[in-house]
Amino acid sequence: MISVSRIPKPFLIEFITASEGYNRGMETVKSLAEGKVILHNVSWTTYELLLSEHLDSSAPRFTYDRGELEIISPSPEHEKLNRRIAQLIITFTEEMNIEAEDLGSTTFRREDLERGFEPDSCFYIENKGRIRGKGRIDLTVDPPPDLVIEIDITSPSLDKVPIYARMKVPEVWRFDGQRLAILALEGTVYVESAQSTVLPPLTGATLSDFIGKSKSMKRTAWLRTVREWAREQTG
Repeated sequence: MISVSRIPKPFLIEFITASEGYNRGMETVKSLAEGKVILHNVSWTTYELLLSEHLDSSAPRFTYDRGELEIISPSPEHEKLNRRIAQLIITFTEEMNIEAEDLGSTTFRREDLERGFEPDSCFYIENKGRIRGKGRIDLTVDPPPDLVIEIDITSPSLDKVPIYARMKVPEVWRFDGQRLAILALEGTVYVESAQSTVLPPLTGATLSDFIGKSKSMKRTAWLRTVREWAREQTG
């Protein structure tokens, strides 16, 4: 079997195209700034093959939605924003004495739904106890992460929000490069909420402000600001 991990990245699309029996005119959507490509009519078998060849890799990341496959190699800017938001959550939960499990960009998938995703970051908070000690998450029996972080600063991009909703992720924080929106699941759709229900009293405005400050402040000073703010919330 050909090892996908050994295929040079410029030829990854050609590999998938060949495995699916496509010709070179296969329709794709590319974003070179972030090494992003969207492929159409990709089988679940090919998606799982790609995942199996990248089990221990943080990049590229794959998102699958009923034949649509997005492959992304995050830019340094993308990852810096991602890590800052994750660090904010870790710092905030520590100060608030909240147990949170950071599972990073873990792969979540359900073949019965023909959907799968690898978030920029994700956290188990309320359901942390239900996945404690598990080396693998099976969403047919295990709960999804309580919180998913999505950095979307380039386009085009596969819309992941419907995938999160189908997987019943309670809350998504989506940052577009300017502001962070808190999306809370209500029934089968997300609605924007001013305040987080997973990590109150954090609000979209507060989070956007902290992210903005992180771009100009040194990391240690910025984290100290986050800690001081969190302590103020405890009275």
